[in-house]
Amino acid sequence: MLGFQDLSLVFIAYLVGSIPFGLLISQAVGRLDIRRFGSGNIGTANVLRIVGKKAAVLTLVGDLLKGFLPALAAVLLGGSELLVAGVGMAAVLGHNWSIYLRFAGGKGVATSFGALLAMTPLPALLGLLVWFGVLLVFRYTSLAAMAACVCIPPVIFFSIGFGSYWTFSLLVALLIFIRHRDNIKRLWAGTEYRVGQRIQ
Repeated sequence: MLGFQDLSLVFIAYLVGSIPFGLLISQAVGRLDIRRFGSGNIGTANVLRIVGKKAAVLTLVGDLLKGFLPALAAVLLGGSELLVAGVGMAAVLGHNWSIYLRFAGGKGVATSFGALLAMTPLPALLGLLVWFGVLLVFRYTSLAAMAACVCIPPVIFFSIGFGSYWTFSLLVALLIFIRHRDNIKRLWAGTEYRVGQRIQ
């Protein structure tokens, strides 16, 4: 049963995950509301297309850290796998349904990766390699994200077996596919945005 400290970690992780770095950075750097441009998403890919590389890098780092740091804190505090996975999931849910944005948000790719990096570094890094490979070949960030999230659960299973981290990887993969519904439609129609394609 979760104690007060455990519940506090989960709640704090949700609040940290809810920080909309893409929106805040776009407002600071580009003086615009990223939600009104491009795909309307607050994530790195849309920030890159609309605002530029500097803002995109800052967004990526911020979104990654808000998954990584809460999960790492749970690990360092001696939390069980279940607690660490719960903290990571809270951060992802915060990003996807931010309390600061009236429960709107992003797609959770970078935040999920950050949490996985704290939980299972090797499978997370192998997933990153898949992401880079697919991105280099096809130049679709959405396709790269979905390919990577499909590859990570089997790697976790064969490296550490079934458990909370494996379950977490399955759940975030499902969320990533759900949050990429529109991207899947555009990929099928051949109208998906490519890396380097700027939207006016």
